[in-house]
Amino acid sequence: MGRELPVIGAAGPRHPHVPGSPSIAMSGTLDEVAWAESGAAGTSPSSRARRHPDWLKAALPAGEAVRDLRHLLRGLSLNTVCEEARCPNLGECWDQRTATVMILGDVCTRACGFCAIKTGRPTWFDPDEPRRVGEAVAAMGLEHVVVTSVARDDLPDGGASVFAETIRELRERCPGMGVEVLIPDFNGDDSPLRNVMEAGPDILNHNVETVERLQQPVRKRARYDRSLGVLERAKAHARDLGHEAHTKSSIMVGLGEERDELLTTFRDLRAVDCDILTIGQYLRPTVGHLPLVRYYHPDEFADLRREAQAMGFRHVEAGPLVRSSYHARDQVPGAELRAVRRRATIGADGRILPSPPA
Repeated sequence: MGRELPVIGAAGPRHPHVPGSPSIAMSGTLDEVAWAESGAAGTSPSSRARRHPDWLKAALPAGEAVRDLRHLLRGLSLNTVCEEARCPNLGECWDQRTATVMILGDVCTRACGFCAIKTGRPTWFDPDEPRRVGEAVAAMGLEHVVVTSVARDDLPDGGASVFAETIRELRERCPGMGVEVLIPDFNGDDSPLRNVMEAGPDILNHNVETVERLQQPVRKRARYDRSLGVLERAKAHARDLGHEAHTKSSIMVGLGEERDELLTTFRDLRAVDCDILTIGQYLRPTVGHLPLVRYYHPDEFADLRREAQAMGFRHVEAGPLVRSSYHARDQVPGAELRAVRRRATIGADGRILPSPPA
């Protein structure tokens, strides 16, 4: 792709993105505003409700930017994972013209214990979807895009060909834009994964979601070793194809894992040369999903970030509301240079300044 992949600096304290600088993330999981939780640490679930801690607050979706983005995506018949998976950052991200959209429909063939996306037997497929995704992204003038999907075990290649065609469409319409894909495991089949890598994404994202011990209840049809293999083989394919690509994964906390298990997972990810790690708080979407065991304090997330950074990850994003594609544009190759350019063109009042005369 001809673009340098710098070592991305350690993540420090995060600040909201400056209004007026659009991006899009087609990805997501988890919960929007499930402000009542059932159950308590070390006990079985009960009907006793409890409030989220004060540090878990998310903006509600409102405002002109939210309306404009919803209108654009609805007009092109694109599904938003922001809504389907009840992401807690929907208000913040949509207000900044950042959205999560998924390809291949809105019905997943898997029934993961943490995820709010509906599951069943999909009947939807539209070969024109990659073009519409490209049209939406081009209309928004984005710097970075993340594309994900529901799991489609009913398709021979798990939907890999649609991922690849979407990447090619984005490359053609938006040259120079960072492209990230968050993929399922394709049941461990190597051919679909290579097909995706041949299209040349900048970042290949596949989430392990939790520690090895908890894989079965959290991801009933996935396997820990298979997910590590996806990340490892993606890197190998990129090298074989002459591409430069980062790999990325995400972990939820609060499902009953121990700290030592988390650190072991970090080490396992580094052993397959995973570059980027995101760590966020699990929030129970409904009483039918896995119970929340405990909340992690922001100081604990800061500690986990430091531990992961010391292991050599190029970028670590950690915090209660962090999700796999949260602040994704700041992790793409070249993000630091683009951030400098954004700051140089935004005034103290948050408005975009006119370009200086040539």
